[in-house]
Amino acid sequence: MRLSILHRTAYRFSEPQARLVQLLRVTPPDTHDQTVANWRIDVDCDAKLRDGRDGWGNRVTMLYAEGPIHGLEIEISGEVLTTHSDGVLHGLTETLPPPVFLRATDLTMPDAGIAAFVAERAGETPLGTLHRLNAALHEQFVFDRSRPAGLTAAAAFARGEATPRDVAHIFLVGARGLGVPARYVSGYSRLAGEHRPTPHGWAEAYIDGLGWVGFDPCTGLCPQDDHVRVAIALDAVGAAPIAGSRLGDGQERLDVEVRVAEA
Repeated sequence: MRLSILHRTAYRFSEPQARLVQLLRVTPPDTHDQTVANWRIDVDCDAKLRDGRDGWGNRVTMLYAEGPIHGLEIEISGEVLTTHSDGVLHGLTETLPPPVFLRATDLTMPDAGIAAFVAERAGETPLGTLHRLNAALHEQFVFDRSRPAGLTAAAAFARGEATPRDVAHIFLVGARGLGVPARYVSGYSRLAGEHRPTPHGWAEAYIDGLGWVGFDPCTGLCPQDDHVRVAIALDAVGAAPIAGSRLGDGQERLDVEVRVAEA
């Protein structure tokens, strides 16, 4: 499938800012399952852009802008060719061994409620259990599109309502509780438009003898050719598409728009 992606992020400030530094994890990697046909990052002010990699191996672009800055708009656009792989990833460039992704974070601490939920859906193999968990999370939760991010996996599980990010975190807690390395994935999905107009998030788990396998609790299925994988980390904070800092007083307003369509 050929997917066309447009991702706009606009900042507006109540007071001029003296300096902005932004870290952009928005450029997809080339793998056997996806090929970037074209990709560009545009900003509406004078800025320096520097490409690199973060500690997880993700492609990053650092953005530096000097003030006075009243607003900033970042537009990411491009096309990616994807293939159907039954959720199994091929041709990845890995910088860290899978056991690193057994580590918990503040957002993904072990939880007795999640562990019990997973135990009730135990299969004959870890892979079978994770497939059951993925489907069960899809059926269990009402997706709250309007609530801002910030809950831990345990707090989101107790609510019964969650964002795609929250449910991916719950999946990570469940998988790691089984001793299976699991990580958060940020990216884009043609199917996620109905959930929220922002970049999408799902999970990957490492299965011995098979490798990394994707799981998207928002659909209850493995990611297929309608997903574009961009960045990975232990949780959503580490894989955030855009993060940064500003030097200046006042308040900021943030607007995000994402469009994903078959080209």
